[in-house]
This record gives sequence, structure tokens and C-alpha cells, in this order.
Amino acid sequence: MPRRARIITAGYPMHVILRGIDRAAVFFEDADRQFFLDHLAAVAAEESVAVHAYVLMTNHLHLLMTAARDDGVSAVMKRVGQRYVQHVNRTSRRTGGLFEGRFRSSLIEADTYLLACQRYIELNPVRASMVSVPGDYRWSSHRANALGRRDSVVTPHPLYQDLADSDQARFAAYRRLFEDMLSAELLQRFRECTNGGFVLGSPKFERQIAAMLGRRTWKGAPGRPLKEIDADEQGELAL
Repeated sequence: MPRRARIITAGYPMHVILRGIDRAAVFFEDADRQFFLDHLAAVAAEESVAVHAYVLMTNHLHLLMTAARDDGVSAVMKRVGQRYVQHVNRTSRRTGGLFEGRFRSSLIEADTYLLACQRYIELNPVRASMVSVPGDYRWSSHRANALGRRDSVVTPHPLYQDLADSDQARFAAYRRLFEDMLSAELLQRFRECTNGGFVLGSPKFERQIAAMLGRRTWKGAPGRPLKEIDADEQGELAL
């Protein structure tokens, strides 16, 4: 069967996950992580893609990005991925691939989920028991978003900018968001939507994107075109 096309639309944030083959390590030392971030910053700027949040774990990475073109995110992932694999192969004297197949992604409804997605990404090291607070982890966007640390990778989203009128007030407001835990239900939605390639948003937003693309954007029975959704299912999705 042909693989399902990604849901990609310019101007909407996308949560992206890229994992190592068989969940093996992809970052081996700090120099590898710095190489990846340096090239991510450069390529994202060249492709007109804004990176709002990121975290580099040992065997995978998360990114939250908004592209000016439909192919912007794919272009960034391809170019940075190729450069990084070449770097690791050269420095480690190895050959072959490093990352599993395609990156996984989910289109995000910004108004409802963008800041929650940033928290989800930046809390990864805490959930993995690598650090006790996100600011203790060097390889994420949290120090930029919450503490004002300069980071060439990060471009703040307008919703983040709207947290407060001044930088210091904005950093404080963002830190306060981390006082509330993300619910288990929301964590599961992030995982299901990103691993499944679905839209994360309200039923209205899901249908808005579906109308733009002409296909289903939420988890459902396979093989059923959008126009054949029965009345009962439409009613459930409207709740």
C-alpha cells in the first residue's frame, strides 16, 4: 500500500518527531548536538521555517515549527538530517543510516495547543528522569523560552509573545505554565496524533484542514473518504 501523505500546510505549527533506527542512540556527545543545532538554525532560516521549541534526547528529537511554504518542514528535515548523518559517519567512522524512515508529524491548532506542545517538548527530559526541572537540561529550547538565554535556533511564536508585554514578564509567565502538569489524556493525544500523522485540534479545526486538503485529518476507519462519513460520526465529532 502507498504510504499516507503527511498533513502539511504552510502557516500552521507542526510537531515533529525523528527517532533513531530501532530506537538506538543518534546523539553521542555534546559536539554532535551542537552540530545538529547549528545546522538546524542555518537551514531553517534559509527555508523560511520558524522553530519555536525543540529538545534533543539521546535516541530521538522533537521540534515545533511553522513553515512559510508547504514543503518547508520537509526541506529542513531532509537537509539537516543528511548533514547530520554525514557528520556522525565521518566522525565515528561508520556507514549507513542513523534515523528511522520518515519523520513523524502532527499539524497543531495554535490557539489551543501551541504552548501546551512547547511544554510537552521541553518536559521530555523531566519525564525521562534525566533532570528534575526543564531548565537544567541544556539541549532544549526551555532556557530560551523561560529564562531568556540567547538561542539562534528559536523564533518565538506570536502566541508566546502575547504572554506579556516585556521580555522579563514573558519569561515569568511562561515559567508559570510549567507549574501545572500536562494531563495524561493530553500526553496521549500528542503521542497518538504525532505518531499517526493526524491533526491535533478541535473537531472544527480538523474539518477545516480536511476541507483544505480533501481528506480525513483525524483517526478513523481506514478507506472511508471524507464525504462518506455517516451522520452519527459527524455528530460525535461536533461534540
